[in-house]
Amino acid sequence: MKRIYIHRWQQAKQIKKMKLLIWTLLLFTNITIAQSNEKFLTDFLLKSELNSENILDNYNHFYFSNIWTKTENNSIFGIIGKEHQRIQIKLISIKKNSNNPNQYFVFGKSCVKGTICDFKGIITLTEIKEVKELHFGIDDEYADKGIKSQGILIADYEFKENSEQKHSGIFKGKLYSKWYLNSKNQIEYDNIENISDGYTNNAFVGVWKSYTSEKEKICNWADYRVPNTNRDFDIGAGEFSVSEKYWDKGWLDIALKNQVSNHAIKKNKEKEKTKEWWE
Repeated sequence: MKRIYIHRWQQAKQIKKMKLLIWTLLLFTNITIAQSNEKFLTDFLLKSELNSENILDNYNHFYFSNIWTKTENNSIFGIIGKEHQRIQIKLISIKKNSNNPNQYFVFGKSCVKGTICDFKGIITLTEIKEVKELHFGIDDEYADKGIKSQGILIADYEFKENSEQKHSGIFKGKLYSKWYLNSKNQIEYDNIENISDGYTNNAFVGVWKSYTSEKEKICNWADYRVPNTNRDFDIGAGEFSVSEKYWDKGWLDIALKNQVSNHAIKKNKEKEKTKEWWE
């Protein structure tokens, strides 16, 4: 009887230790994620500080769809998986939900290693915060433009690829966008600080989950830079530049572009315009 008691006591002790270990790991993970998110927002906002109040309801009647299609696709960069395989994303159509002012219906396409998939989904605004102090660019270039407010929006997104297409799945995560309200009460894409080192906008930070294997991969993309990548991935200071370690993951053309001086390669003007990959 005594042996049974000791055995049960040892089992209970082991279970208690295991629970403590799990809670410790969860706490450490949450702290790490919080620190990572805080660093991302600091880098994303450059030197701007935000008011703490979420004023989402104040912006219900505005349209944000134009800021997500502003940037040319050749300046939108993304990675999928720990190996940082290149992914290209094109948002083709974005329409506001007439029944929900904080939702937008999205149609677009993705491309990985030449495999192209259609996707449909929803962007749902969850937070809008204004900056504490307006910024007007170098030499206050925008000071007389009548800017009324500036800020950041945070949204949830879920884009579902066509399940009948090869290697398809679901994109899901958080979207961060910088905007400003112009003198005509229109939402504009905030590119005022675009000459600053590290400038980026429209950061989609999340995962992609395969329909077939149900495995998740990190999947992030944004304008001009890729958010939350390995430290050795983007080695550029003023401009986005990929380390040679990742060139074979779809980044060779970006590397060649960065190594060739401006206008060193000229396109044949007589040659007909080729179709873009999403057309």
